[in-house]
Amino acid sequence: MTRDKIIVRTSILGVVANILIAAIKVIAGIAASSIAIISEGINNAADALTSILTLVGTKLAARHPDAKHPFGYGRIEYLTALVIAAVILFSGFQMLIEAVKLIFKPEPLAISYVSLSIIAVSAVLKYVLGLYTMKKGKEATSEALVGVGADCKSDAYVSIITIISALVFIIFDVSIDAYAGVIMAGVILKAGYDVLAKTLADLIGKAGEKELAHKIYTMIRTTPGILGAADMILHNYGPDAWSGSVNVEIDHEKTVGEIYDFLHALQLKIMHEEHVTMVFGVYAVDNDHEETRHIRKTVAEFVRGEEFVKSFHAVYVEPETKKLYVDFIVDYHLRDWEALKAKFLSYMKTNFPENEVVLTIETEFV
Repeated sequence: MTRDKIIVRTSILGVVANILIAAIKVIAGIAASSIAIISEGINNAADALTSILTLVGTKLAARHPDAKHPFGYGRIEYLTALVIAAVILFSGFQMLIEAVKLIFKPEPLAISYVSLSIIAVSAVLKYVLGLYTMKKGKEATSEALVGVGADCKSDAYVSIITIISALVFIIFDVSIDAYAGVIMAGVILKAGYDVLAKTLADLIGKAGEKELAHKIYTMIRTTPGILGAADMILHNYGPDAWSGSVNVEIDHEKTVGEIYDFLHALQLKIMHEEHVTMVFGVYAVDNDHEETRHIRKTVAEFVRGEEFVKSFHAVYVEPETKKLYVDFIVDYHLRDWEALKAKFLSYMKTNFPENEVVLTIETEFV
């Protein structure tokens, strides 16, 4: 089954299930004069809306790339998740307002074991639906679907709070319905915040997926002719649309024709197997030369003593000018890059006074 079909079928199931559960809860809430039960029903109706939004967003995101959007419309799914987060948050705030009103102006309750049984059954259904929707969302890499599933699970927890509130009223004749509503609002607001935070991270631009990067790095480093790889950048244009770049180390004696042969084959392999359009930058290295091995050993000794330097690469000495090139990968916690650079240049000047050292400092993007 394709990704789009998984999302569509799961969303349709969510719409039908949430509408039925919402109708049952609203009827039970009206009969019991319970704001908590009615609020639950309204929240379930909102869940049906989020499933519809996921369905619409998936259809729009599947549009074919065009001249204005050559990478496609996949990021529409992130906008859909953003709207879903807003719907969840709005539902939570509405519930909070009604619950606070009820604290200052309480209303009589008429709760029965029948209404509680209805809520208990709906809680089980919502929890199972939530687990299923989240599973399918992760399977289809759909943040919107995962958000809907998480909200369904939070509804199940809300139902448990409602049941506890009702049992307290039945057994002790004490109404904590309004306070239960405040707690339920908090649970829903937390679910909305989680979806919002995850979606904003996708929209702002987060680090590329480590698992995907690891697969690509493995493919690159096991390719004959490539001595090393670093500086990978992955750009996400939707759940299954990626482009990226990476620098590869290649023996400086290789011809352009030889390099093209295996890099082009590798580019097609990555595109076919991982659906990533990858562009390569080339570092020329001379690992067979005694001077280069000595330089690498000297640089390695410096790196081992630096807490924030994670690795180094692209060591190369230009034959004519004797310029010595080195790249550092540093931790994001390092604040003073210039101090590190000055320290390293001084260290290298002591060991290689005849070479002009050119240091490039970078951070990892994935």
